[in-house]
Amino acid sequence: MNLMTLENISKSYSEKTLLQNISLGINEGEKIGLIGVNGTGKSTLLKIIAGAEEAESGTITKANKVRVEYLPQNPEYDEEATVLEQVFKGTSAEMKLLGEYEEVLEKINTSYDENLNKKLLSLQEKIDALNLWDLESEAKTVLTKLGINDYTQKIKELSGGQRKRVSLASALITPCELLILDEPTNHLDNNTIDWLEEYLNASKFSLLMITHDRYFLDRVTNRIIELDKGRLFSYDGNYSLFLEKKMERIAIESSMEEKRQNLIRTELAWVKRGAKARTTKQKARLQRFDELTNREVITPDERMDISVGSSRLGNKIIEIHNISKTFGDKTVINNLEYTLTRHDRIGIIGKNGQGKSTLIKILNGELTPDSGEIEIGETVKIGCFTQDDAHMDLSMRAIDYVKEASDYIETADGTKISASQMCERFLFNSTMQYTLIGKLSGGERRRLHLLRTLMLAPNVLLLDEPTNDLDIETLNRLEDYLDEFKGVVISVSHDRYFLDRICNKIFAYEGNGNIHIFTGNYSDYLIYKEIQGIEFEESQKNTKKETEHKEVKKEKPKNDKKLKFSYNEQREFDSIDSDIEKLENKIAELEESTSKFATNFTKLQEILDEKANLEKELEYKYERWEYLNNLAEEIANSKN
Repeated sequence: MNLMTLENISKSYSEKTLLQNISLGINEGEKIGLIGVNGTGKSTLLKIIAGAEEAESGTITKANKVRVEYLPQNPEYDEEATVLEQVFKGTSAEMKLLGEYEEVLEKINTSYDENLNKKLLSLQEKIDALNLWDLESEAKTVLTKLGINDYTQKIKELSGGQRKRVSLASALITPCELLILDEPTNHLDNNTIDWLEEYLNASKFSLLMITHDRYFLDRVTNRIIELDKGRLFSYDGNYSLFLEKKMERIAIESSMEEKRQNLIRTELAWVKRGAKARTTKQKARLQRFDELTNREVITPDERMDISVGSSRLGNKIIEIHNISKTFGDKTVINNLEYTLTRHDRIGIIGKNGQGKSTLIKILNGELTPDSGEIEIGETVKIGCFTQDDAHMDLSMRAIDYVKEASDYIETADGTKISASQMCERFLFNSTMQYTLIGKLSGGERRRLHLLRTLMLAPNVLLLDEPTNDLDIETLNRLEDYLDEFKGVVISVSHDRYFLDRICNKIFAYEGNGNIHIFTGNYSDYLIYKEIQGIEFEESQKNTKKETEHKEVKKEKPKNDKKLKFSYNEQREFDSIDSDIEKLENKIAELEESTSKFATNFTKLQEILDEKANLEKELEYKYERWEYLNNLAEEIANSKN
């Protein structure tokens, strides 16, 4: 069932075209991820779909009784409302009824009134009739999962991240057919993101969201739409499939553009020979030349170029000697001891509020530890990319903000370039450089802040939630830069892909300020934790068994049954090598045929679908091969 259709939607801001004749259909059961470079109009498109903003042209057709719930990047709050009241401030009839009930209940708790009591009873009857008590229970469950446990706390008492989570809870529980989320994973820790993945995958509503979290996109979405230079491209599948299909699209477009250029050269040579437009045929050739030269040029995507140099780093970097930090009765760092080496790429992980950002601030000199000390080497030059952009003067022009750090910088290859040239490399053209920071999008401000940090040519980078509000393209470029970076990187992040890509050590907050130091990336750490959990459970089981059978010991009967293949396993073992070879050859043939049908999109899609199915089958065969060969080895050993 089609929920909503957009046809020829256009939108511009001053001279910048964000959306150009965009058409899009959203169907029941779809989980759609919207991606694109910051400033291309992703949030604007969401606002138009949600009805929060109007398009300049085009039409939007919505199916009957389709309810849309929208979580913007910066939601509005009622400062005096409690957490639960804020959750129920949605626009649906159900949410309004529950919101009114919470307001009356709050007033009765403050001062009893007979009229209020009657109103409360009336509201309870309506809630009973609509069976909405489950919705209230779900709201409290979702809030708890998002780390909000005090439902009566005032919104004004919450941090920015806590407020965003309250708004996310409200969006998740509001009855709707289409849920629209703008950066839902910002301000969530890794455990909460895992829970949100499961919640969205189990939900029945359709989903349209902007997120930079690539693992999240991979595990939740079944369709990716990309906004690029005002155009919209749609790809069926998750983020991994999108990457494959985008590469194929770019290759096809590049091939078509190359053919167009060849045609232009041929026609230009004919025109230069002095073609006379007398005959119909000659007129047609001149017309074709005109069409070829005036056709919209397909250019490759603009790519951010991060090739900034860094300062030389000496032998002594940063030494942390038993530092501790408490706030009131809460310990956030407890006797941390560590000496940084020049090859360290450290990821700091843990639940929200445990003190991850506090450690970054202590290393940057913004806070001092209660005990212990930090020694910093003479050659150390710290660059800190903070979690928010509150330090930015919104009335300042972008180029002036960058020049505050430095007018010139050396790139990785030793070339000296100006701040303006660096802005160009970070996709800020001459017009944007003289734009007030306050007029830039949230993502563009983050990119500008990153540029200023790198303009300092640091050799120790402190990154506090660097992936928040940065687009995927910028993240890819940042990760490429960090691969070549000659200094130390310390990053607080909830982005699992980013942690896997850049880290070789993990500082994991494990409660009461204790920080576990683990060598490896984030996925390695998860495996370690899983093994630790299994070993603990086995230990508990063994202890229980020893207690239960302490007095009575029974000799375990010997199993004389010989280990051997079943009939089907033996047949599979005999043929699996040839099966794998056939699948590999078939996949290779399909890869070759993609070039033959590069311009036949229908046939190309059929080939790609068949290739994807064969690759899944091949993966299964590999797993079976490993199992059967291990079993064969065990059988051989049992005979000896």
